[in-house]
Amino acid sequence: MPWLETSPMEERMDFVREYASGVFTMTELTAEYGISRKTGYKWLDRYDAEGVLGLQDRSRRPSASPQATDPTLLETLIQLRRRHPHWGAKKLLTVVARRAPKADWPCAATVTTHLKAAGLIRPRRRRHPPMPVATRPRPPITMANEVWTTDFKGEFLTSDHHYCYPFTLRDGFSRFVLRCDALTAHTLVVTRPCFERAFAEYGLPDRIRSDNGPPFGGPGLGRLSTLAVWWIRLGIVPERIAPGHPEQNGSHEQFHKVLKAETARPPAATARAQQRRFQRFCAEYNHERPMRRWTRGCRRRSITCPRAHCLAGCPRSSIRATRRFVASIKTAWSRGAARCSSPSRSRARPWPLKKSTTGSGP
Repeated sequence: MPWLETSPMEERMDFVREYASGVFTMTELTAEYGISRKTGYKWLDRYDAEGVLGLQDRSRRPSASPQATDPTLLETLIQLRRRHPHWGAKKLLTVVARRAPKADWPCAATVTTHLKAAGLIRPRRRRHPPMPVATRPRPPITMANEVWTTDFKGEFLTSDHHYCYPFTLRDGFSRFVLRCDALTAHTLVVTRPCFERAFAEYGLPDRIRSDNGPPFGGPGLGRLSTLAVWWIRLGIVPERIAPGHPEQNGSHEQFHKVLKAETARPPAATARAQQRRFQRFCAEYNHERPMRRWTRGCRRRSITCPRAHCLAGCPRSSIRATRRFVASIKTAWSRGAARCSSPSRSRARPWPLKKSTTGSGP
């Protein structure tokens, strides 16, 4: 004999039919079905009021929730997300908390749920993680001006059909964007002046991390390019990632993803207009966009905390050179950097600035 399959809806219908027959009492039926008399009368009342539909399960959701998030706060978060479609829940909450610190803002998970319901977060396709690569471990970056990361974002065409090569330079510890220039090529002639301006404004780092492409890497001895030799003469150690493994400079690659989404989709009309986009983005990225790294505190060595809204209590000031900057300048002088005849120019530019466009080293 096969097993009989039944459902709660069928059991309730049988209960109502047997009670309507008048053969059984309520006490007998409730004992047989294993329910209380209160539950039995509840299903009979629902059947009399709504018929068969009254025997279906109803939602147990409360009619009112005193802990629900204020719709006004949610609307503020949604509007901010629409202005910055690439900001996550944590960044949104950090920004709105600055404007209204006494408001009862929800947690990040709640914000993410409401953003998904509003269609502002698209589900991502799951991908298998790549196989781990055995690489030489690098020492952690513990202070500012210790390691700078640099790279070229992939070229793209502006609206006037000219190629734009975004050059980016960041501090590895503070994630502060030092340079973001819309160049016309990725050669030494146009790249070296960008480094010279960065050195003159922020000082010299210990190491510069880059990939192996031009102008950072070359086919010569030790894969040193003319630009890398210039770094070495200034006392900077070139640090290369393994060929074909951009994840070893993952923080810089993630910054390129944000940069492309914010400034190059769609591209500007001209290279000059694209540069203005880069400048606006860097100002927002450096001083307005929340950075979770600063919640763990800042250690200052050669530069102070570049964030205007540092959560660790660092003084609000821009990047400035300190004693190490002066020491690095003296090192550059002692290693053969040419002195300028004018005292004012020598203080402003303590290393040689090459005016020719031959692309050779110092």
